[in-house]
Amino acid sequence: MESLASLLSTGDLVDLSATAATSFALIAAAEIGDKSQLVCMTLASRHRPTPVMLGALAAFALLNTLAVVFGVAIANWLPPYLVGAIVALLFAIFGLHALRAKDDGDDEEVEEKSGHGIFFTTFVLLTVAEFGDKTQLAVVALSSTQVPAAVWLGATAALAATSALGILAGRTILQKIPIVLLHRISGVFFLILALLAAWQAYTAYSGS
Repeated sequence: MESLASLLSTGDLVDLSATAATSFALIAAAEIGDKSQLVCMTLASRHRPTPVMLGALAAFALLNTLAVVFGVAIANWLPPYLVGAIVALLFAIFGLHALRAKDDGDDEEVEEKSGHGIFFTTFVLLTVAEFGDKTQLAVVALSSTQVPAAVWLGATAALAATSALGILAGRTILQKIPIVLLHRISGVFFLILALLAAWQAYTAYSGS
C-alpha cells in the first residue's frame, strides 16, 4: 500500500479526501444493520466492549487490506473500461439486492467458542462472516479505480464506526429506524455509484 507521503506528493488532497469520504459513506450505509454489527452487538451484551471493538478493528483492517491488494491487482491486469464495467455490475447487483431486502428480524445469537478470549472470538467471527461479503467486494471494486490508501482508510473508518454503534447504541438506533429503510438508502447509493462507474467505463472504452 502506498505511503501517505507518496500519495500526497502525487495526488490531490481534495481528491483523496473525496475518495475516502465516498468509501466511508458507501461502506457505512451497507453495514448498518448488517451481520457484522449484530455480531458486535451480541458479543458486547455479554462481554466488556473494549476487546470486542479491538477485535472488530483488527478483523476489518485485515479484510480491507486483502481487498485493496486484490483491487489493485485487478486494476493492473485488466483494461480500465473492463474494470469499470465490472465495478458497475457489482454495484448494480449490490444495489438491487439491498432494495429487495426485507425485514426478516435476523438477530440470531452468536455463540462464543469456549477457550478463546473475547478479542480472538470477535476477530475470528467477523473475519469469517465478512470474508467475501458485499462490503469487501465493494472495497475491491473501489480500490481498482480509486486511490487504494484512501479507499482503505474510508472503509476501515466506516466499519469501525458501525461496529461502535453496534456496541454502544446499536439496539436503540435499530429500534427507531426500520432496517428496511436503511437497506433502501444503501441500495440507492450503490445504484448511483453503479451509474457513475458505467459512465467511466464508457468514456474509457471510447478513448481506447
